[in-house]
Amino acid sequence: MLLAVVAVLVLIDYLFLFVISKAPSAKRLIADRLSNGDENKVELQVINRMPFTVTMEIIDELPVQFQKRNWKLVHRFTANEQKNIIYKLRPVERGEYHFGNIILYVQSLLGLLMHRHDINAEATVPVYPSFLQLRKYELLSQTTIQTEHGNKRMRKIGHSMEFEQIKEYVRGDDIRTINWKATARKGSLMVNNYTDEKSQQVYSIIDKGRLMKMPFNELTLLDYAINSTLVLSNVCLQKQDRVGVMTFANKMGSLIAADKKPIQRENILQLLYNQDTAFLESDYEMLYMQIRNRIKHRSLLILYTNFESLSGLRRQLNYLRSIARHHLLMVVFFENTELHQLSRLDASNLEEVYIKTIAEKFEYEKRLIVKELQIHGILAVLTTPEMLTVNAVNKYLELKARQAI
Repeated sequence: MLLAVVAVLVLIDYLFLFVISKAPSAKRLIADRLSNGDENKVELQVINRMPFTVTMEIIDELPVQFQKRNWKLVHRFTANEQKNIIYKLRPVERGEYHFGNIILYVQSLLGLLMHRHDINAEATVPVYPSFLQLRKYELLSQTTIQTEHGNKRMRKIGHSMEFEQIKEYVRGDDIRTINWKATARKGSLMVNNYTDEKSQQVYSIIDKGRLMKMPFNELTLLDYAINSTLVLSNVCLQKQDRVGVMTFANKMGSLIAADKKPIQRENILQLLYNQDTAFLESDYEMLYMQIRNRIKHRSLLILYTNFESLSGLRRQLNYLRSIARHHLLMVVFFENTELHQLSRLDASNLEEVYIKTIAEKFEYEKRLIVKELQIHGILAVLTTPEMLTVNAVNKYLELKARQAI
């Protein structure tokens, strides 16, 4: 009798799931491209087309780069109900990501059988450098400097060298800008009006050598440099400066000449999309020759690289000094956050004392690198990877306010 009852219930489940009911539908809504290192929203639109309540296991076949093999969602749907299910993905590599099908396992109220529905939703979505950060740092193009704890105003020193117009004096104008010849002709006080100097050249130079392969929070240092370059380029374009990008490793990489056209940001994004590190030592002599041949006008050069020791810097110092003779050079390199954590640990035995001492030695060398660069008139920014974009943009705005470019 029990067996017969179970057989009847299974038959009822079968009829409802496989004969009477309509197949559910699902669709994936995703952006045309994803932002590397950021949380990207993905939406699944699932419709229960059956005239009764069901439970569904939803599996979205994610790209292999995420390595999520047990990803699934379980939702309960009433009759003919539609749900928009949102989840987020954080890619940590640039390139093409291939999404597969959406798989729905439908279970009726009795829960004795499940019906699998494979819905074709294959798609290839490219992952670009972090363009979402452009919105986050949009306000940095104003006259404020972003800090970790808020905003502070940078005081401008002197006047810009770019003359705009002669206008009548109003209370609050600097009396040092009075134009006496125009005043004599007009019969009233006239002052010279100046505006921020524009169309200065800014180049981001990205080192793709082996040291830029080091990881931090799942992203490589190269990816942090690329994301920072994209944001900084956007800020420079809003300041109406001409911006360009150069990459190098053991040989010359890509180059985009400095320009301030609106399309320049998209050109830079496309260039940075497929950059990757080389596992050889970077050739700074070649970099110096390329800069001399290709960048004819004095520019602000922001070099994203990494030096782990003072001896490593001194091998390249002569080339950096040669570059700095013709351009305003700013070297941006990274703190080793793991060494920083080790140097702050309390040592309880001889081995930990040894590790702590070595970590402090390498940390001290990083600070010596900054001083060595400053001695030779080279700007230096030592930063953690997560603060790279803020510190790089801050330094650019500081140099812009001080008219150092």
